[in-house]
Amino acid sequence: MADRLIFHVDVNSAFLSWTSVKRLQNGLSDLRLVPSVIGGDAGTRNGIVLAKSIPAKQFKIETAEPVSLAFRKCPSLIVEPPDFAWYKKCSKAFKDICRSYAPSVEEYSIDECFLDMTGTNRIYPDPIQTAYEIKDKIKDDLGFTVNIGIGPNKLLAKMAGDFEKPDKVHTLFREEIPTKMWPLPVQDLLYCGKSSSQALNRAGIFTIGELAAMDLTELQKLMGERGGLSLHRLATGEDDSEVREEFDDAKSYSIVTTEEEDISSYERADRLLLELVDRVSKRLRRDEVLTGNITVTVRYLDFKTRSHGHRIPEPTDISQEIYETGRKLLRELWDGKTPLRLIGIALSDVTKEGVSQLSLFEEENVRREKNQRMDRTMDDILDRFGRGSLKRGTSIEKKNR
Repeated sequence: MADRLIFHVDVNSAFLSWTSVKRLQNGLSDLRLVPSVIGGDAGTRNGIVLAKSIPAKQFKIETAEPVSLAFRKCPSLIVEPPDFAWYKKCSKAFKDICRSYAPSVEEYSIDECFLDMTGTNRIYPDPIQTAYEIKDKIKDDLGFTVNIGIGPNKLLAKMAGDFEKPDKVHTLFREEIPTKMWPLPVQDLLYCGKSSSQALNRAGIFTIGELAAMDLTELQKLMGERGGLSLHRLATGEDDSEVREEFDDAKSYSIVTTEEEDISSYERADRLLLELVDRVSKRLRRDEVLTGNITVTVRYLDFKTRSHGHRIPEPTDISQEIYETGRKLLRELWDGKTPLRLIGIALSDVTKEGVSQLSLFEEENVRREKNQRMDRTMDDILDRFGRGSLKRGTSIEKKNR
């Protein structure tokens, strides 16, 4: 898409900045000027660090580390608990300012959003000046700072926004990719996860520029056909995704679970995912429809949410098929270690039952028919005796089997 103009707005140390604003309103000190963190309990020293001040970084305090460890690094550390109700108000306030400038704003997370400024050149002829105006208005009106990245697509705008912080405006246009993006290490490439960057390093690929210059066929041999193509597009700055004010209104079936204990292993996540699949696919079968698109969503402890979807070639209502796709998406989306507070799955692109085609392989048809019979038997039992009356063995913790 030619002549697109996208802004990415990201609040600097959001939780800590927002807590500081509230403290200043109450006549207290500014946490941003002293070693401080958000998270846990200062009295018991329990919990983890959700956000840290710049002075706290000098003590090598890390996000997600235990508060007790942070105290050992800095005994004079100030700890404040999170206030998510206040954070939501601050989030809405800065996004309302963004909406006063942009035709379309996509809420990417509680402290980030994308602005589609395409076609606004008559109103705002200088995009850099406009970005500074937005940044300064947020700072003057709300009391906290943001970084704004400018680019021709969401990928490059977000990459630009992650350059030097805080309180900065950066650009990353296509002609700037060789000098600004390609010298960066591959782990700095958006959506290039830890396992992918390690695999590239082992193959002698250390910078985004080296990745962009790599032969696509060789890259696909290393990272798989789909993964290789995706990384190549990212490294060359290609991204045609739209800034969406709201998600599509097409009918979908979704379900989420928020756990009291952190989800920090694939084993536990898979078990929860299977339970969700059984429940949501039962609704598909009840309405006699099939899904053609499966999306898995996770939410981290800092409330940042990420989703990953896949359009399947053959619409289905079979729990096992939906679970297998969801399980793959989960692994592409999440490292299996970083604690989660939520997992969800959504089934969209629904069609009326009966359009599913038979496989050319008889064994595959027999397997699908067997799974369909099992699903409907489970549905009947659950309808008669209620949820919880029947569970798959693999959805029960090993110690309780």
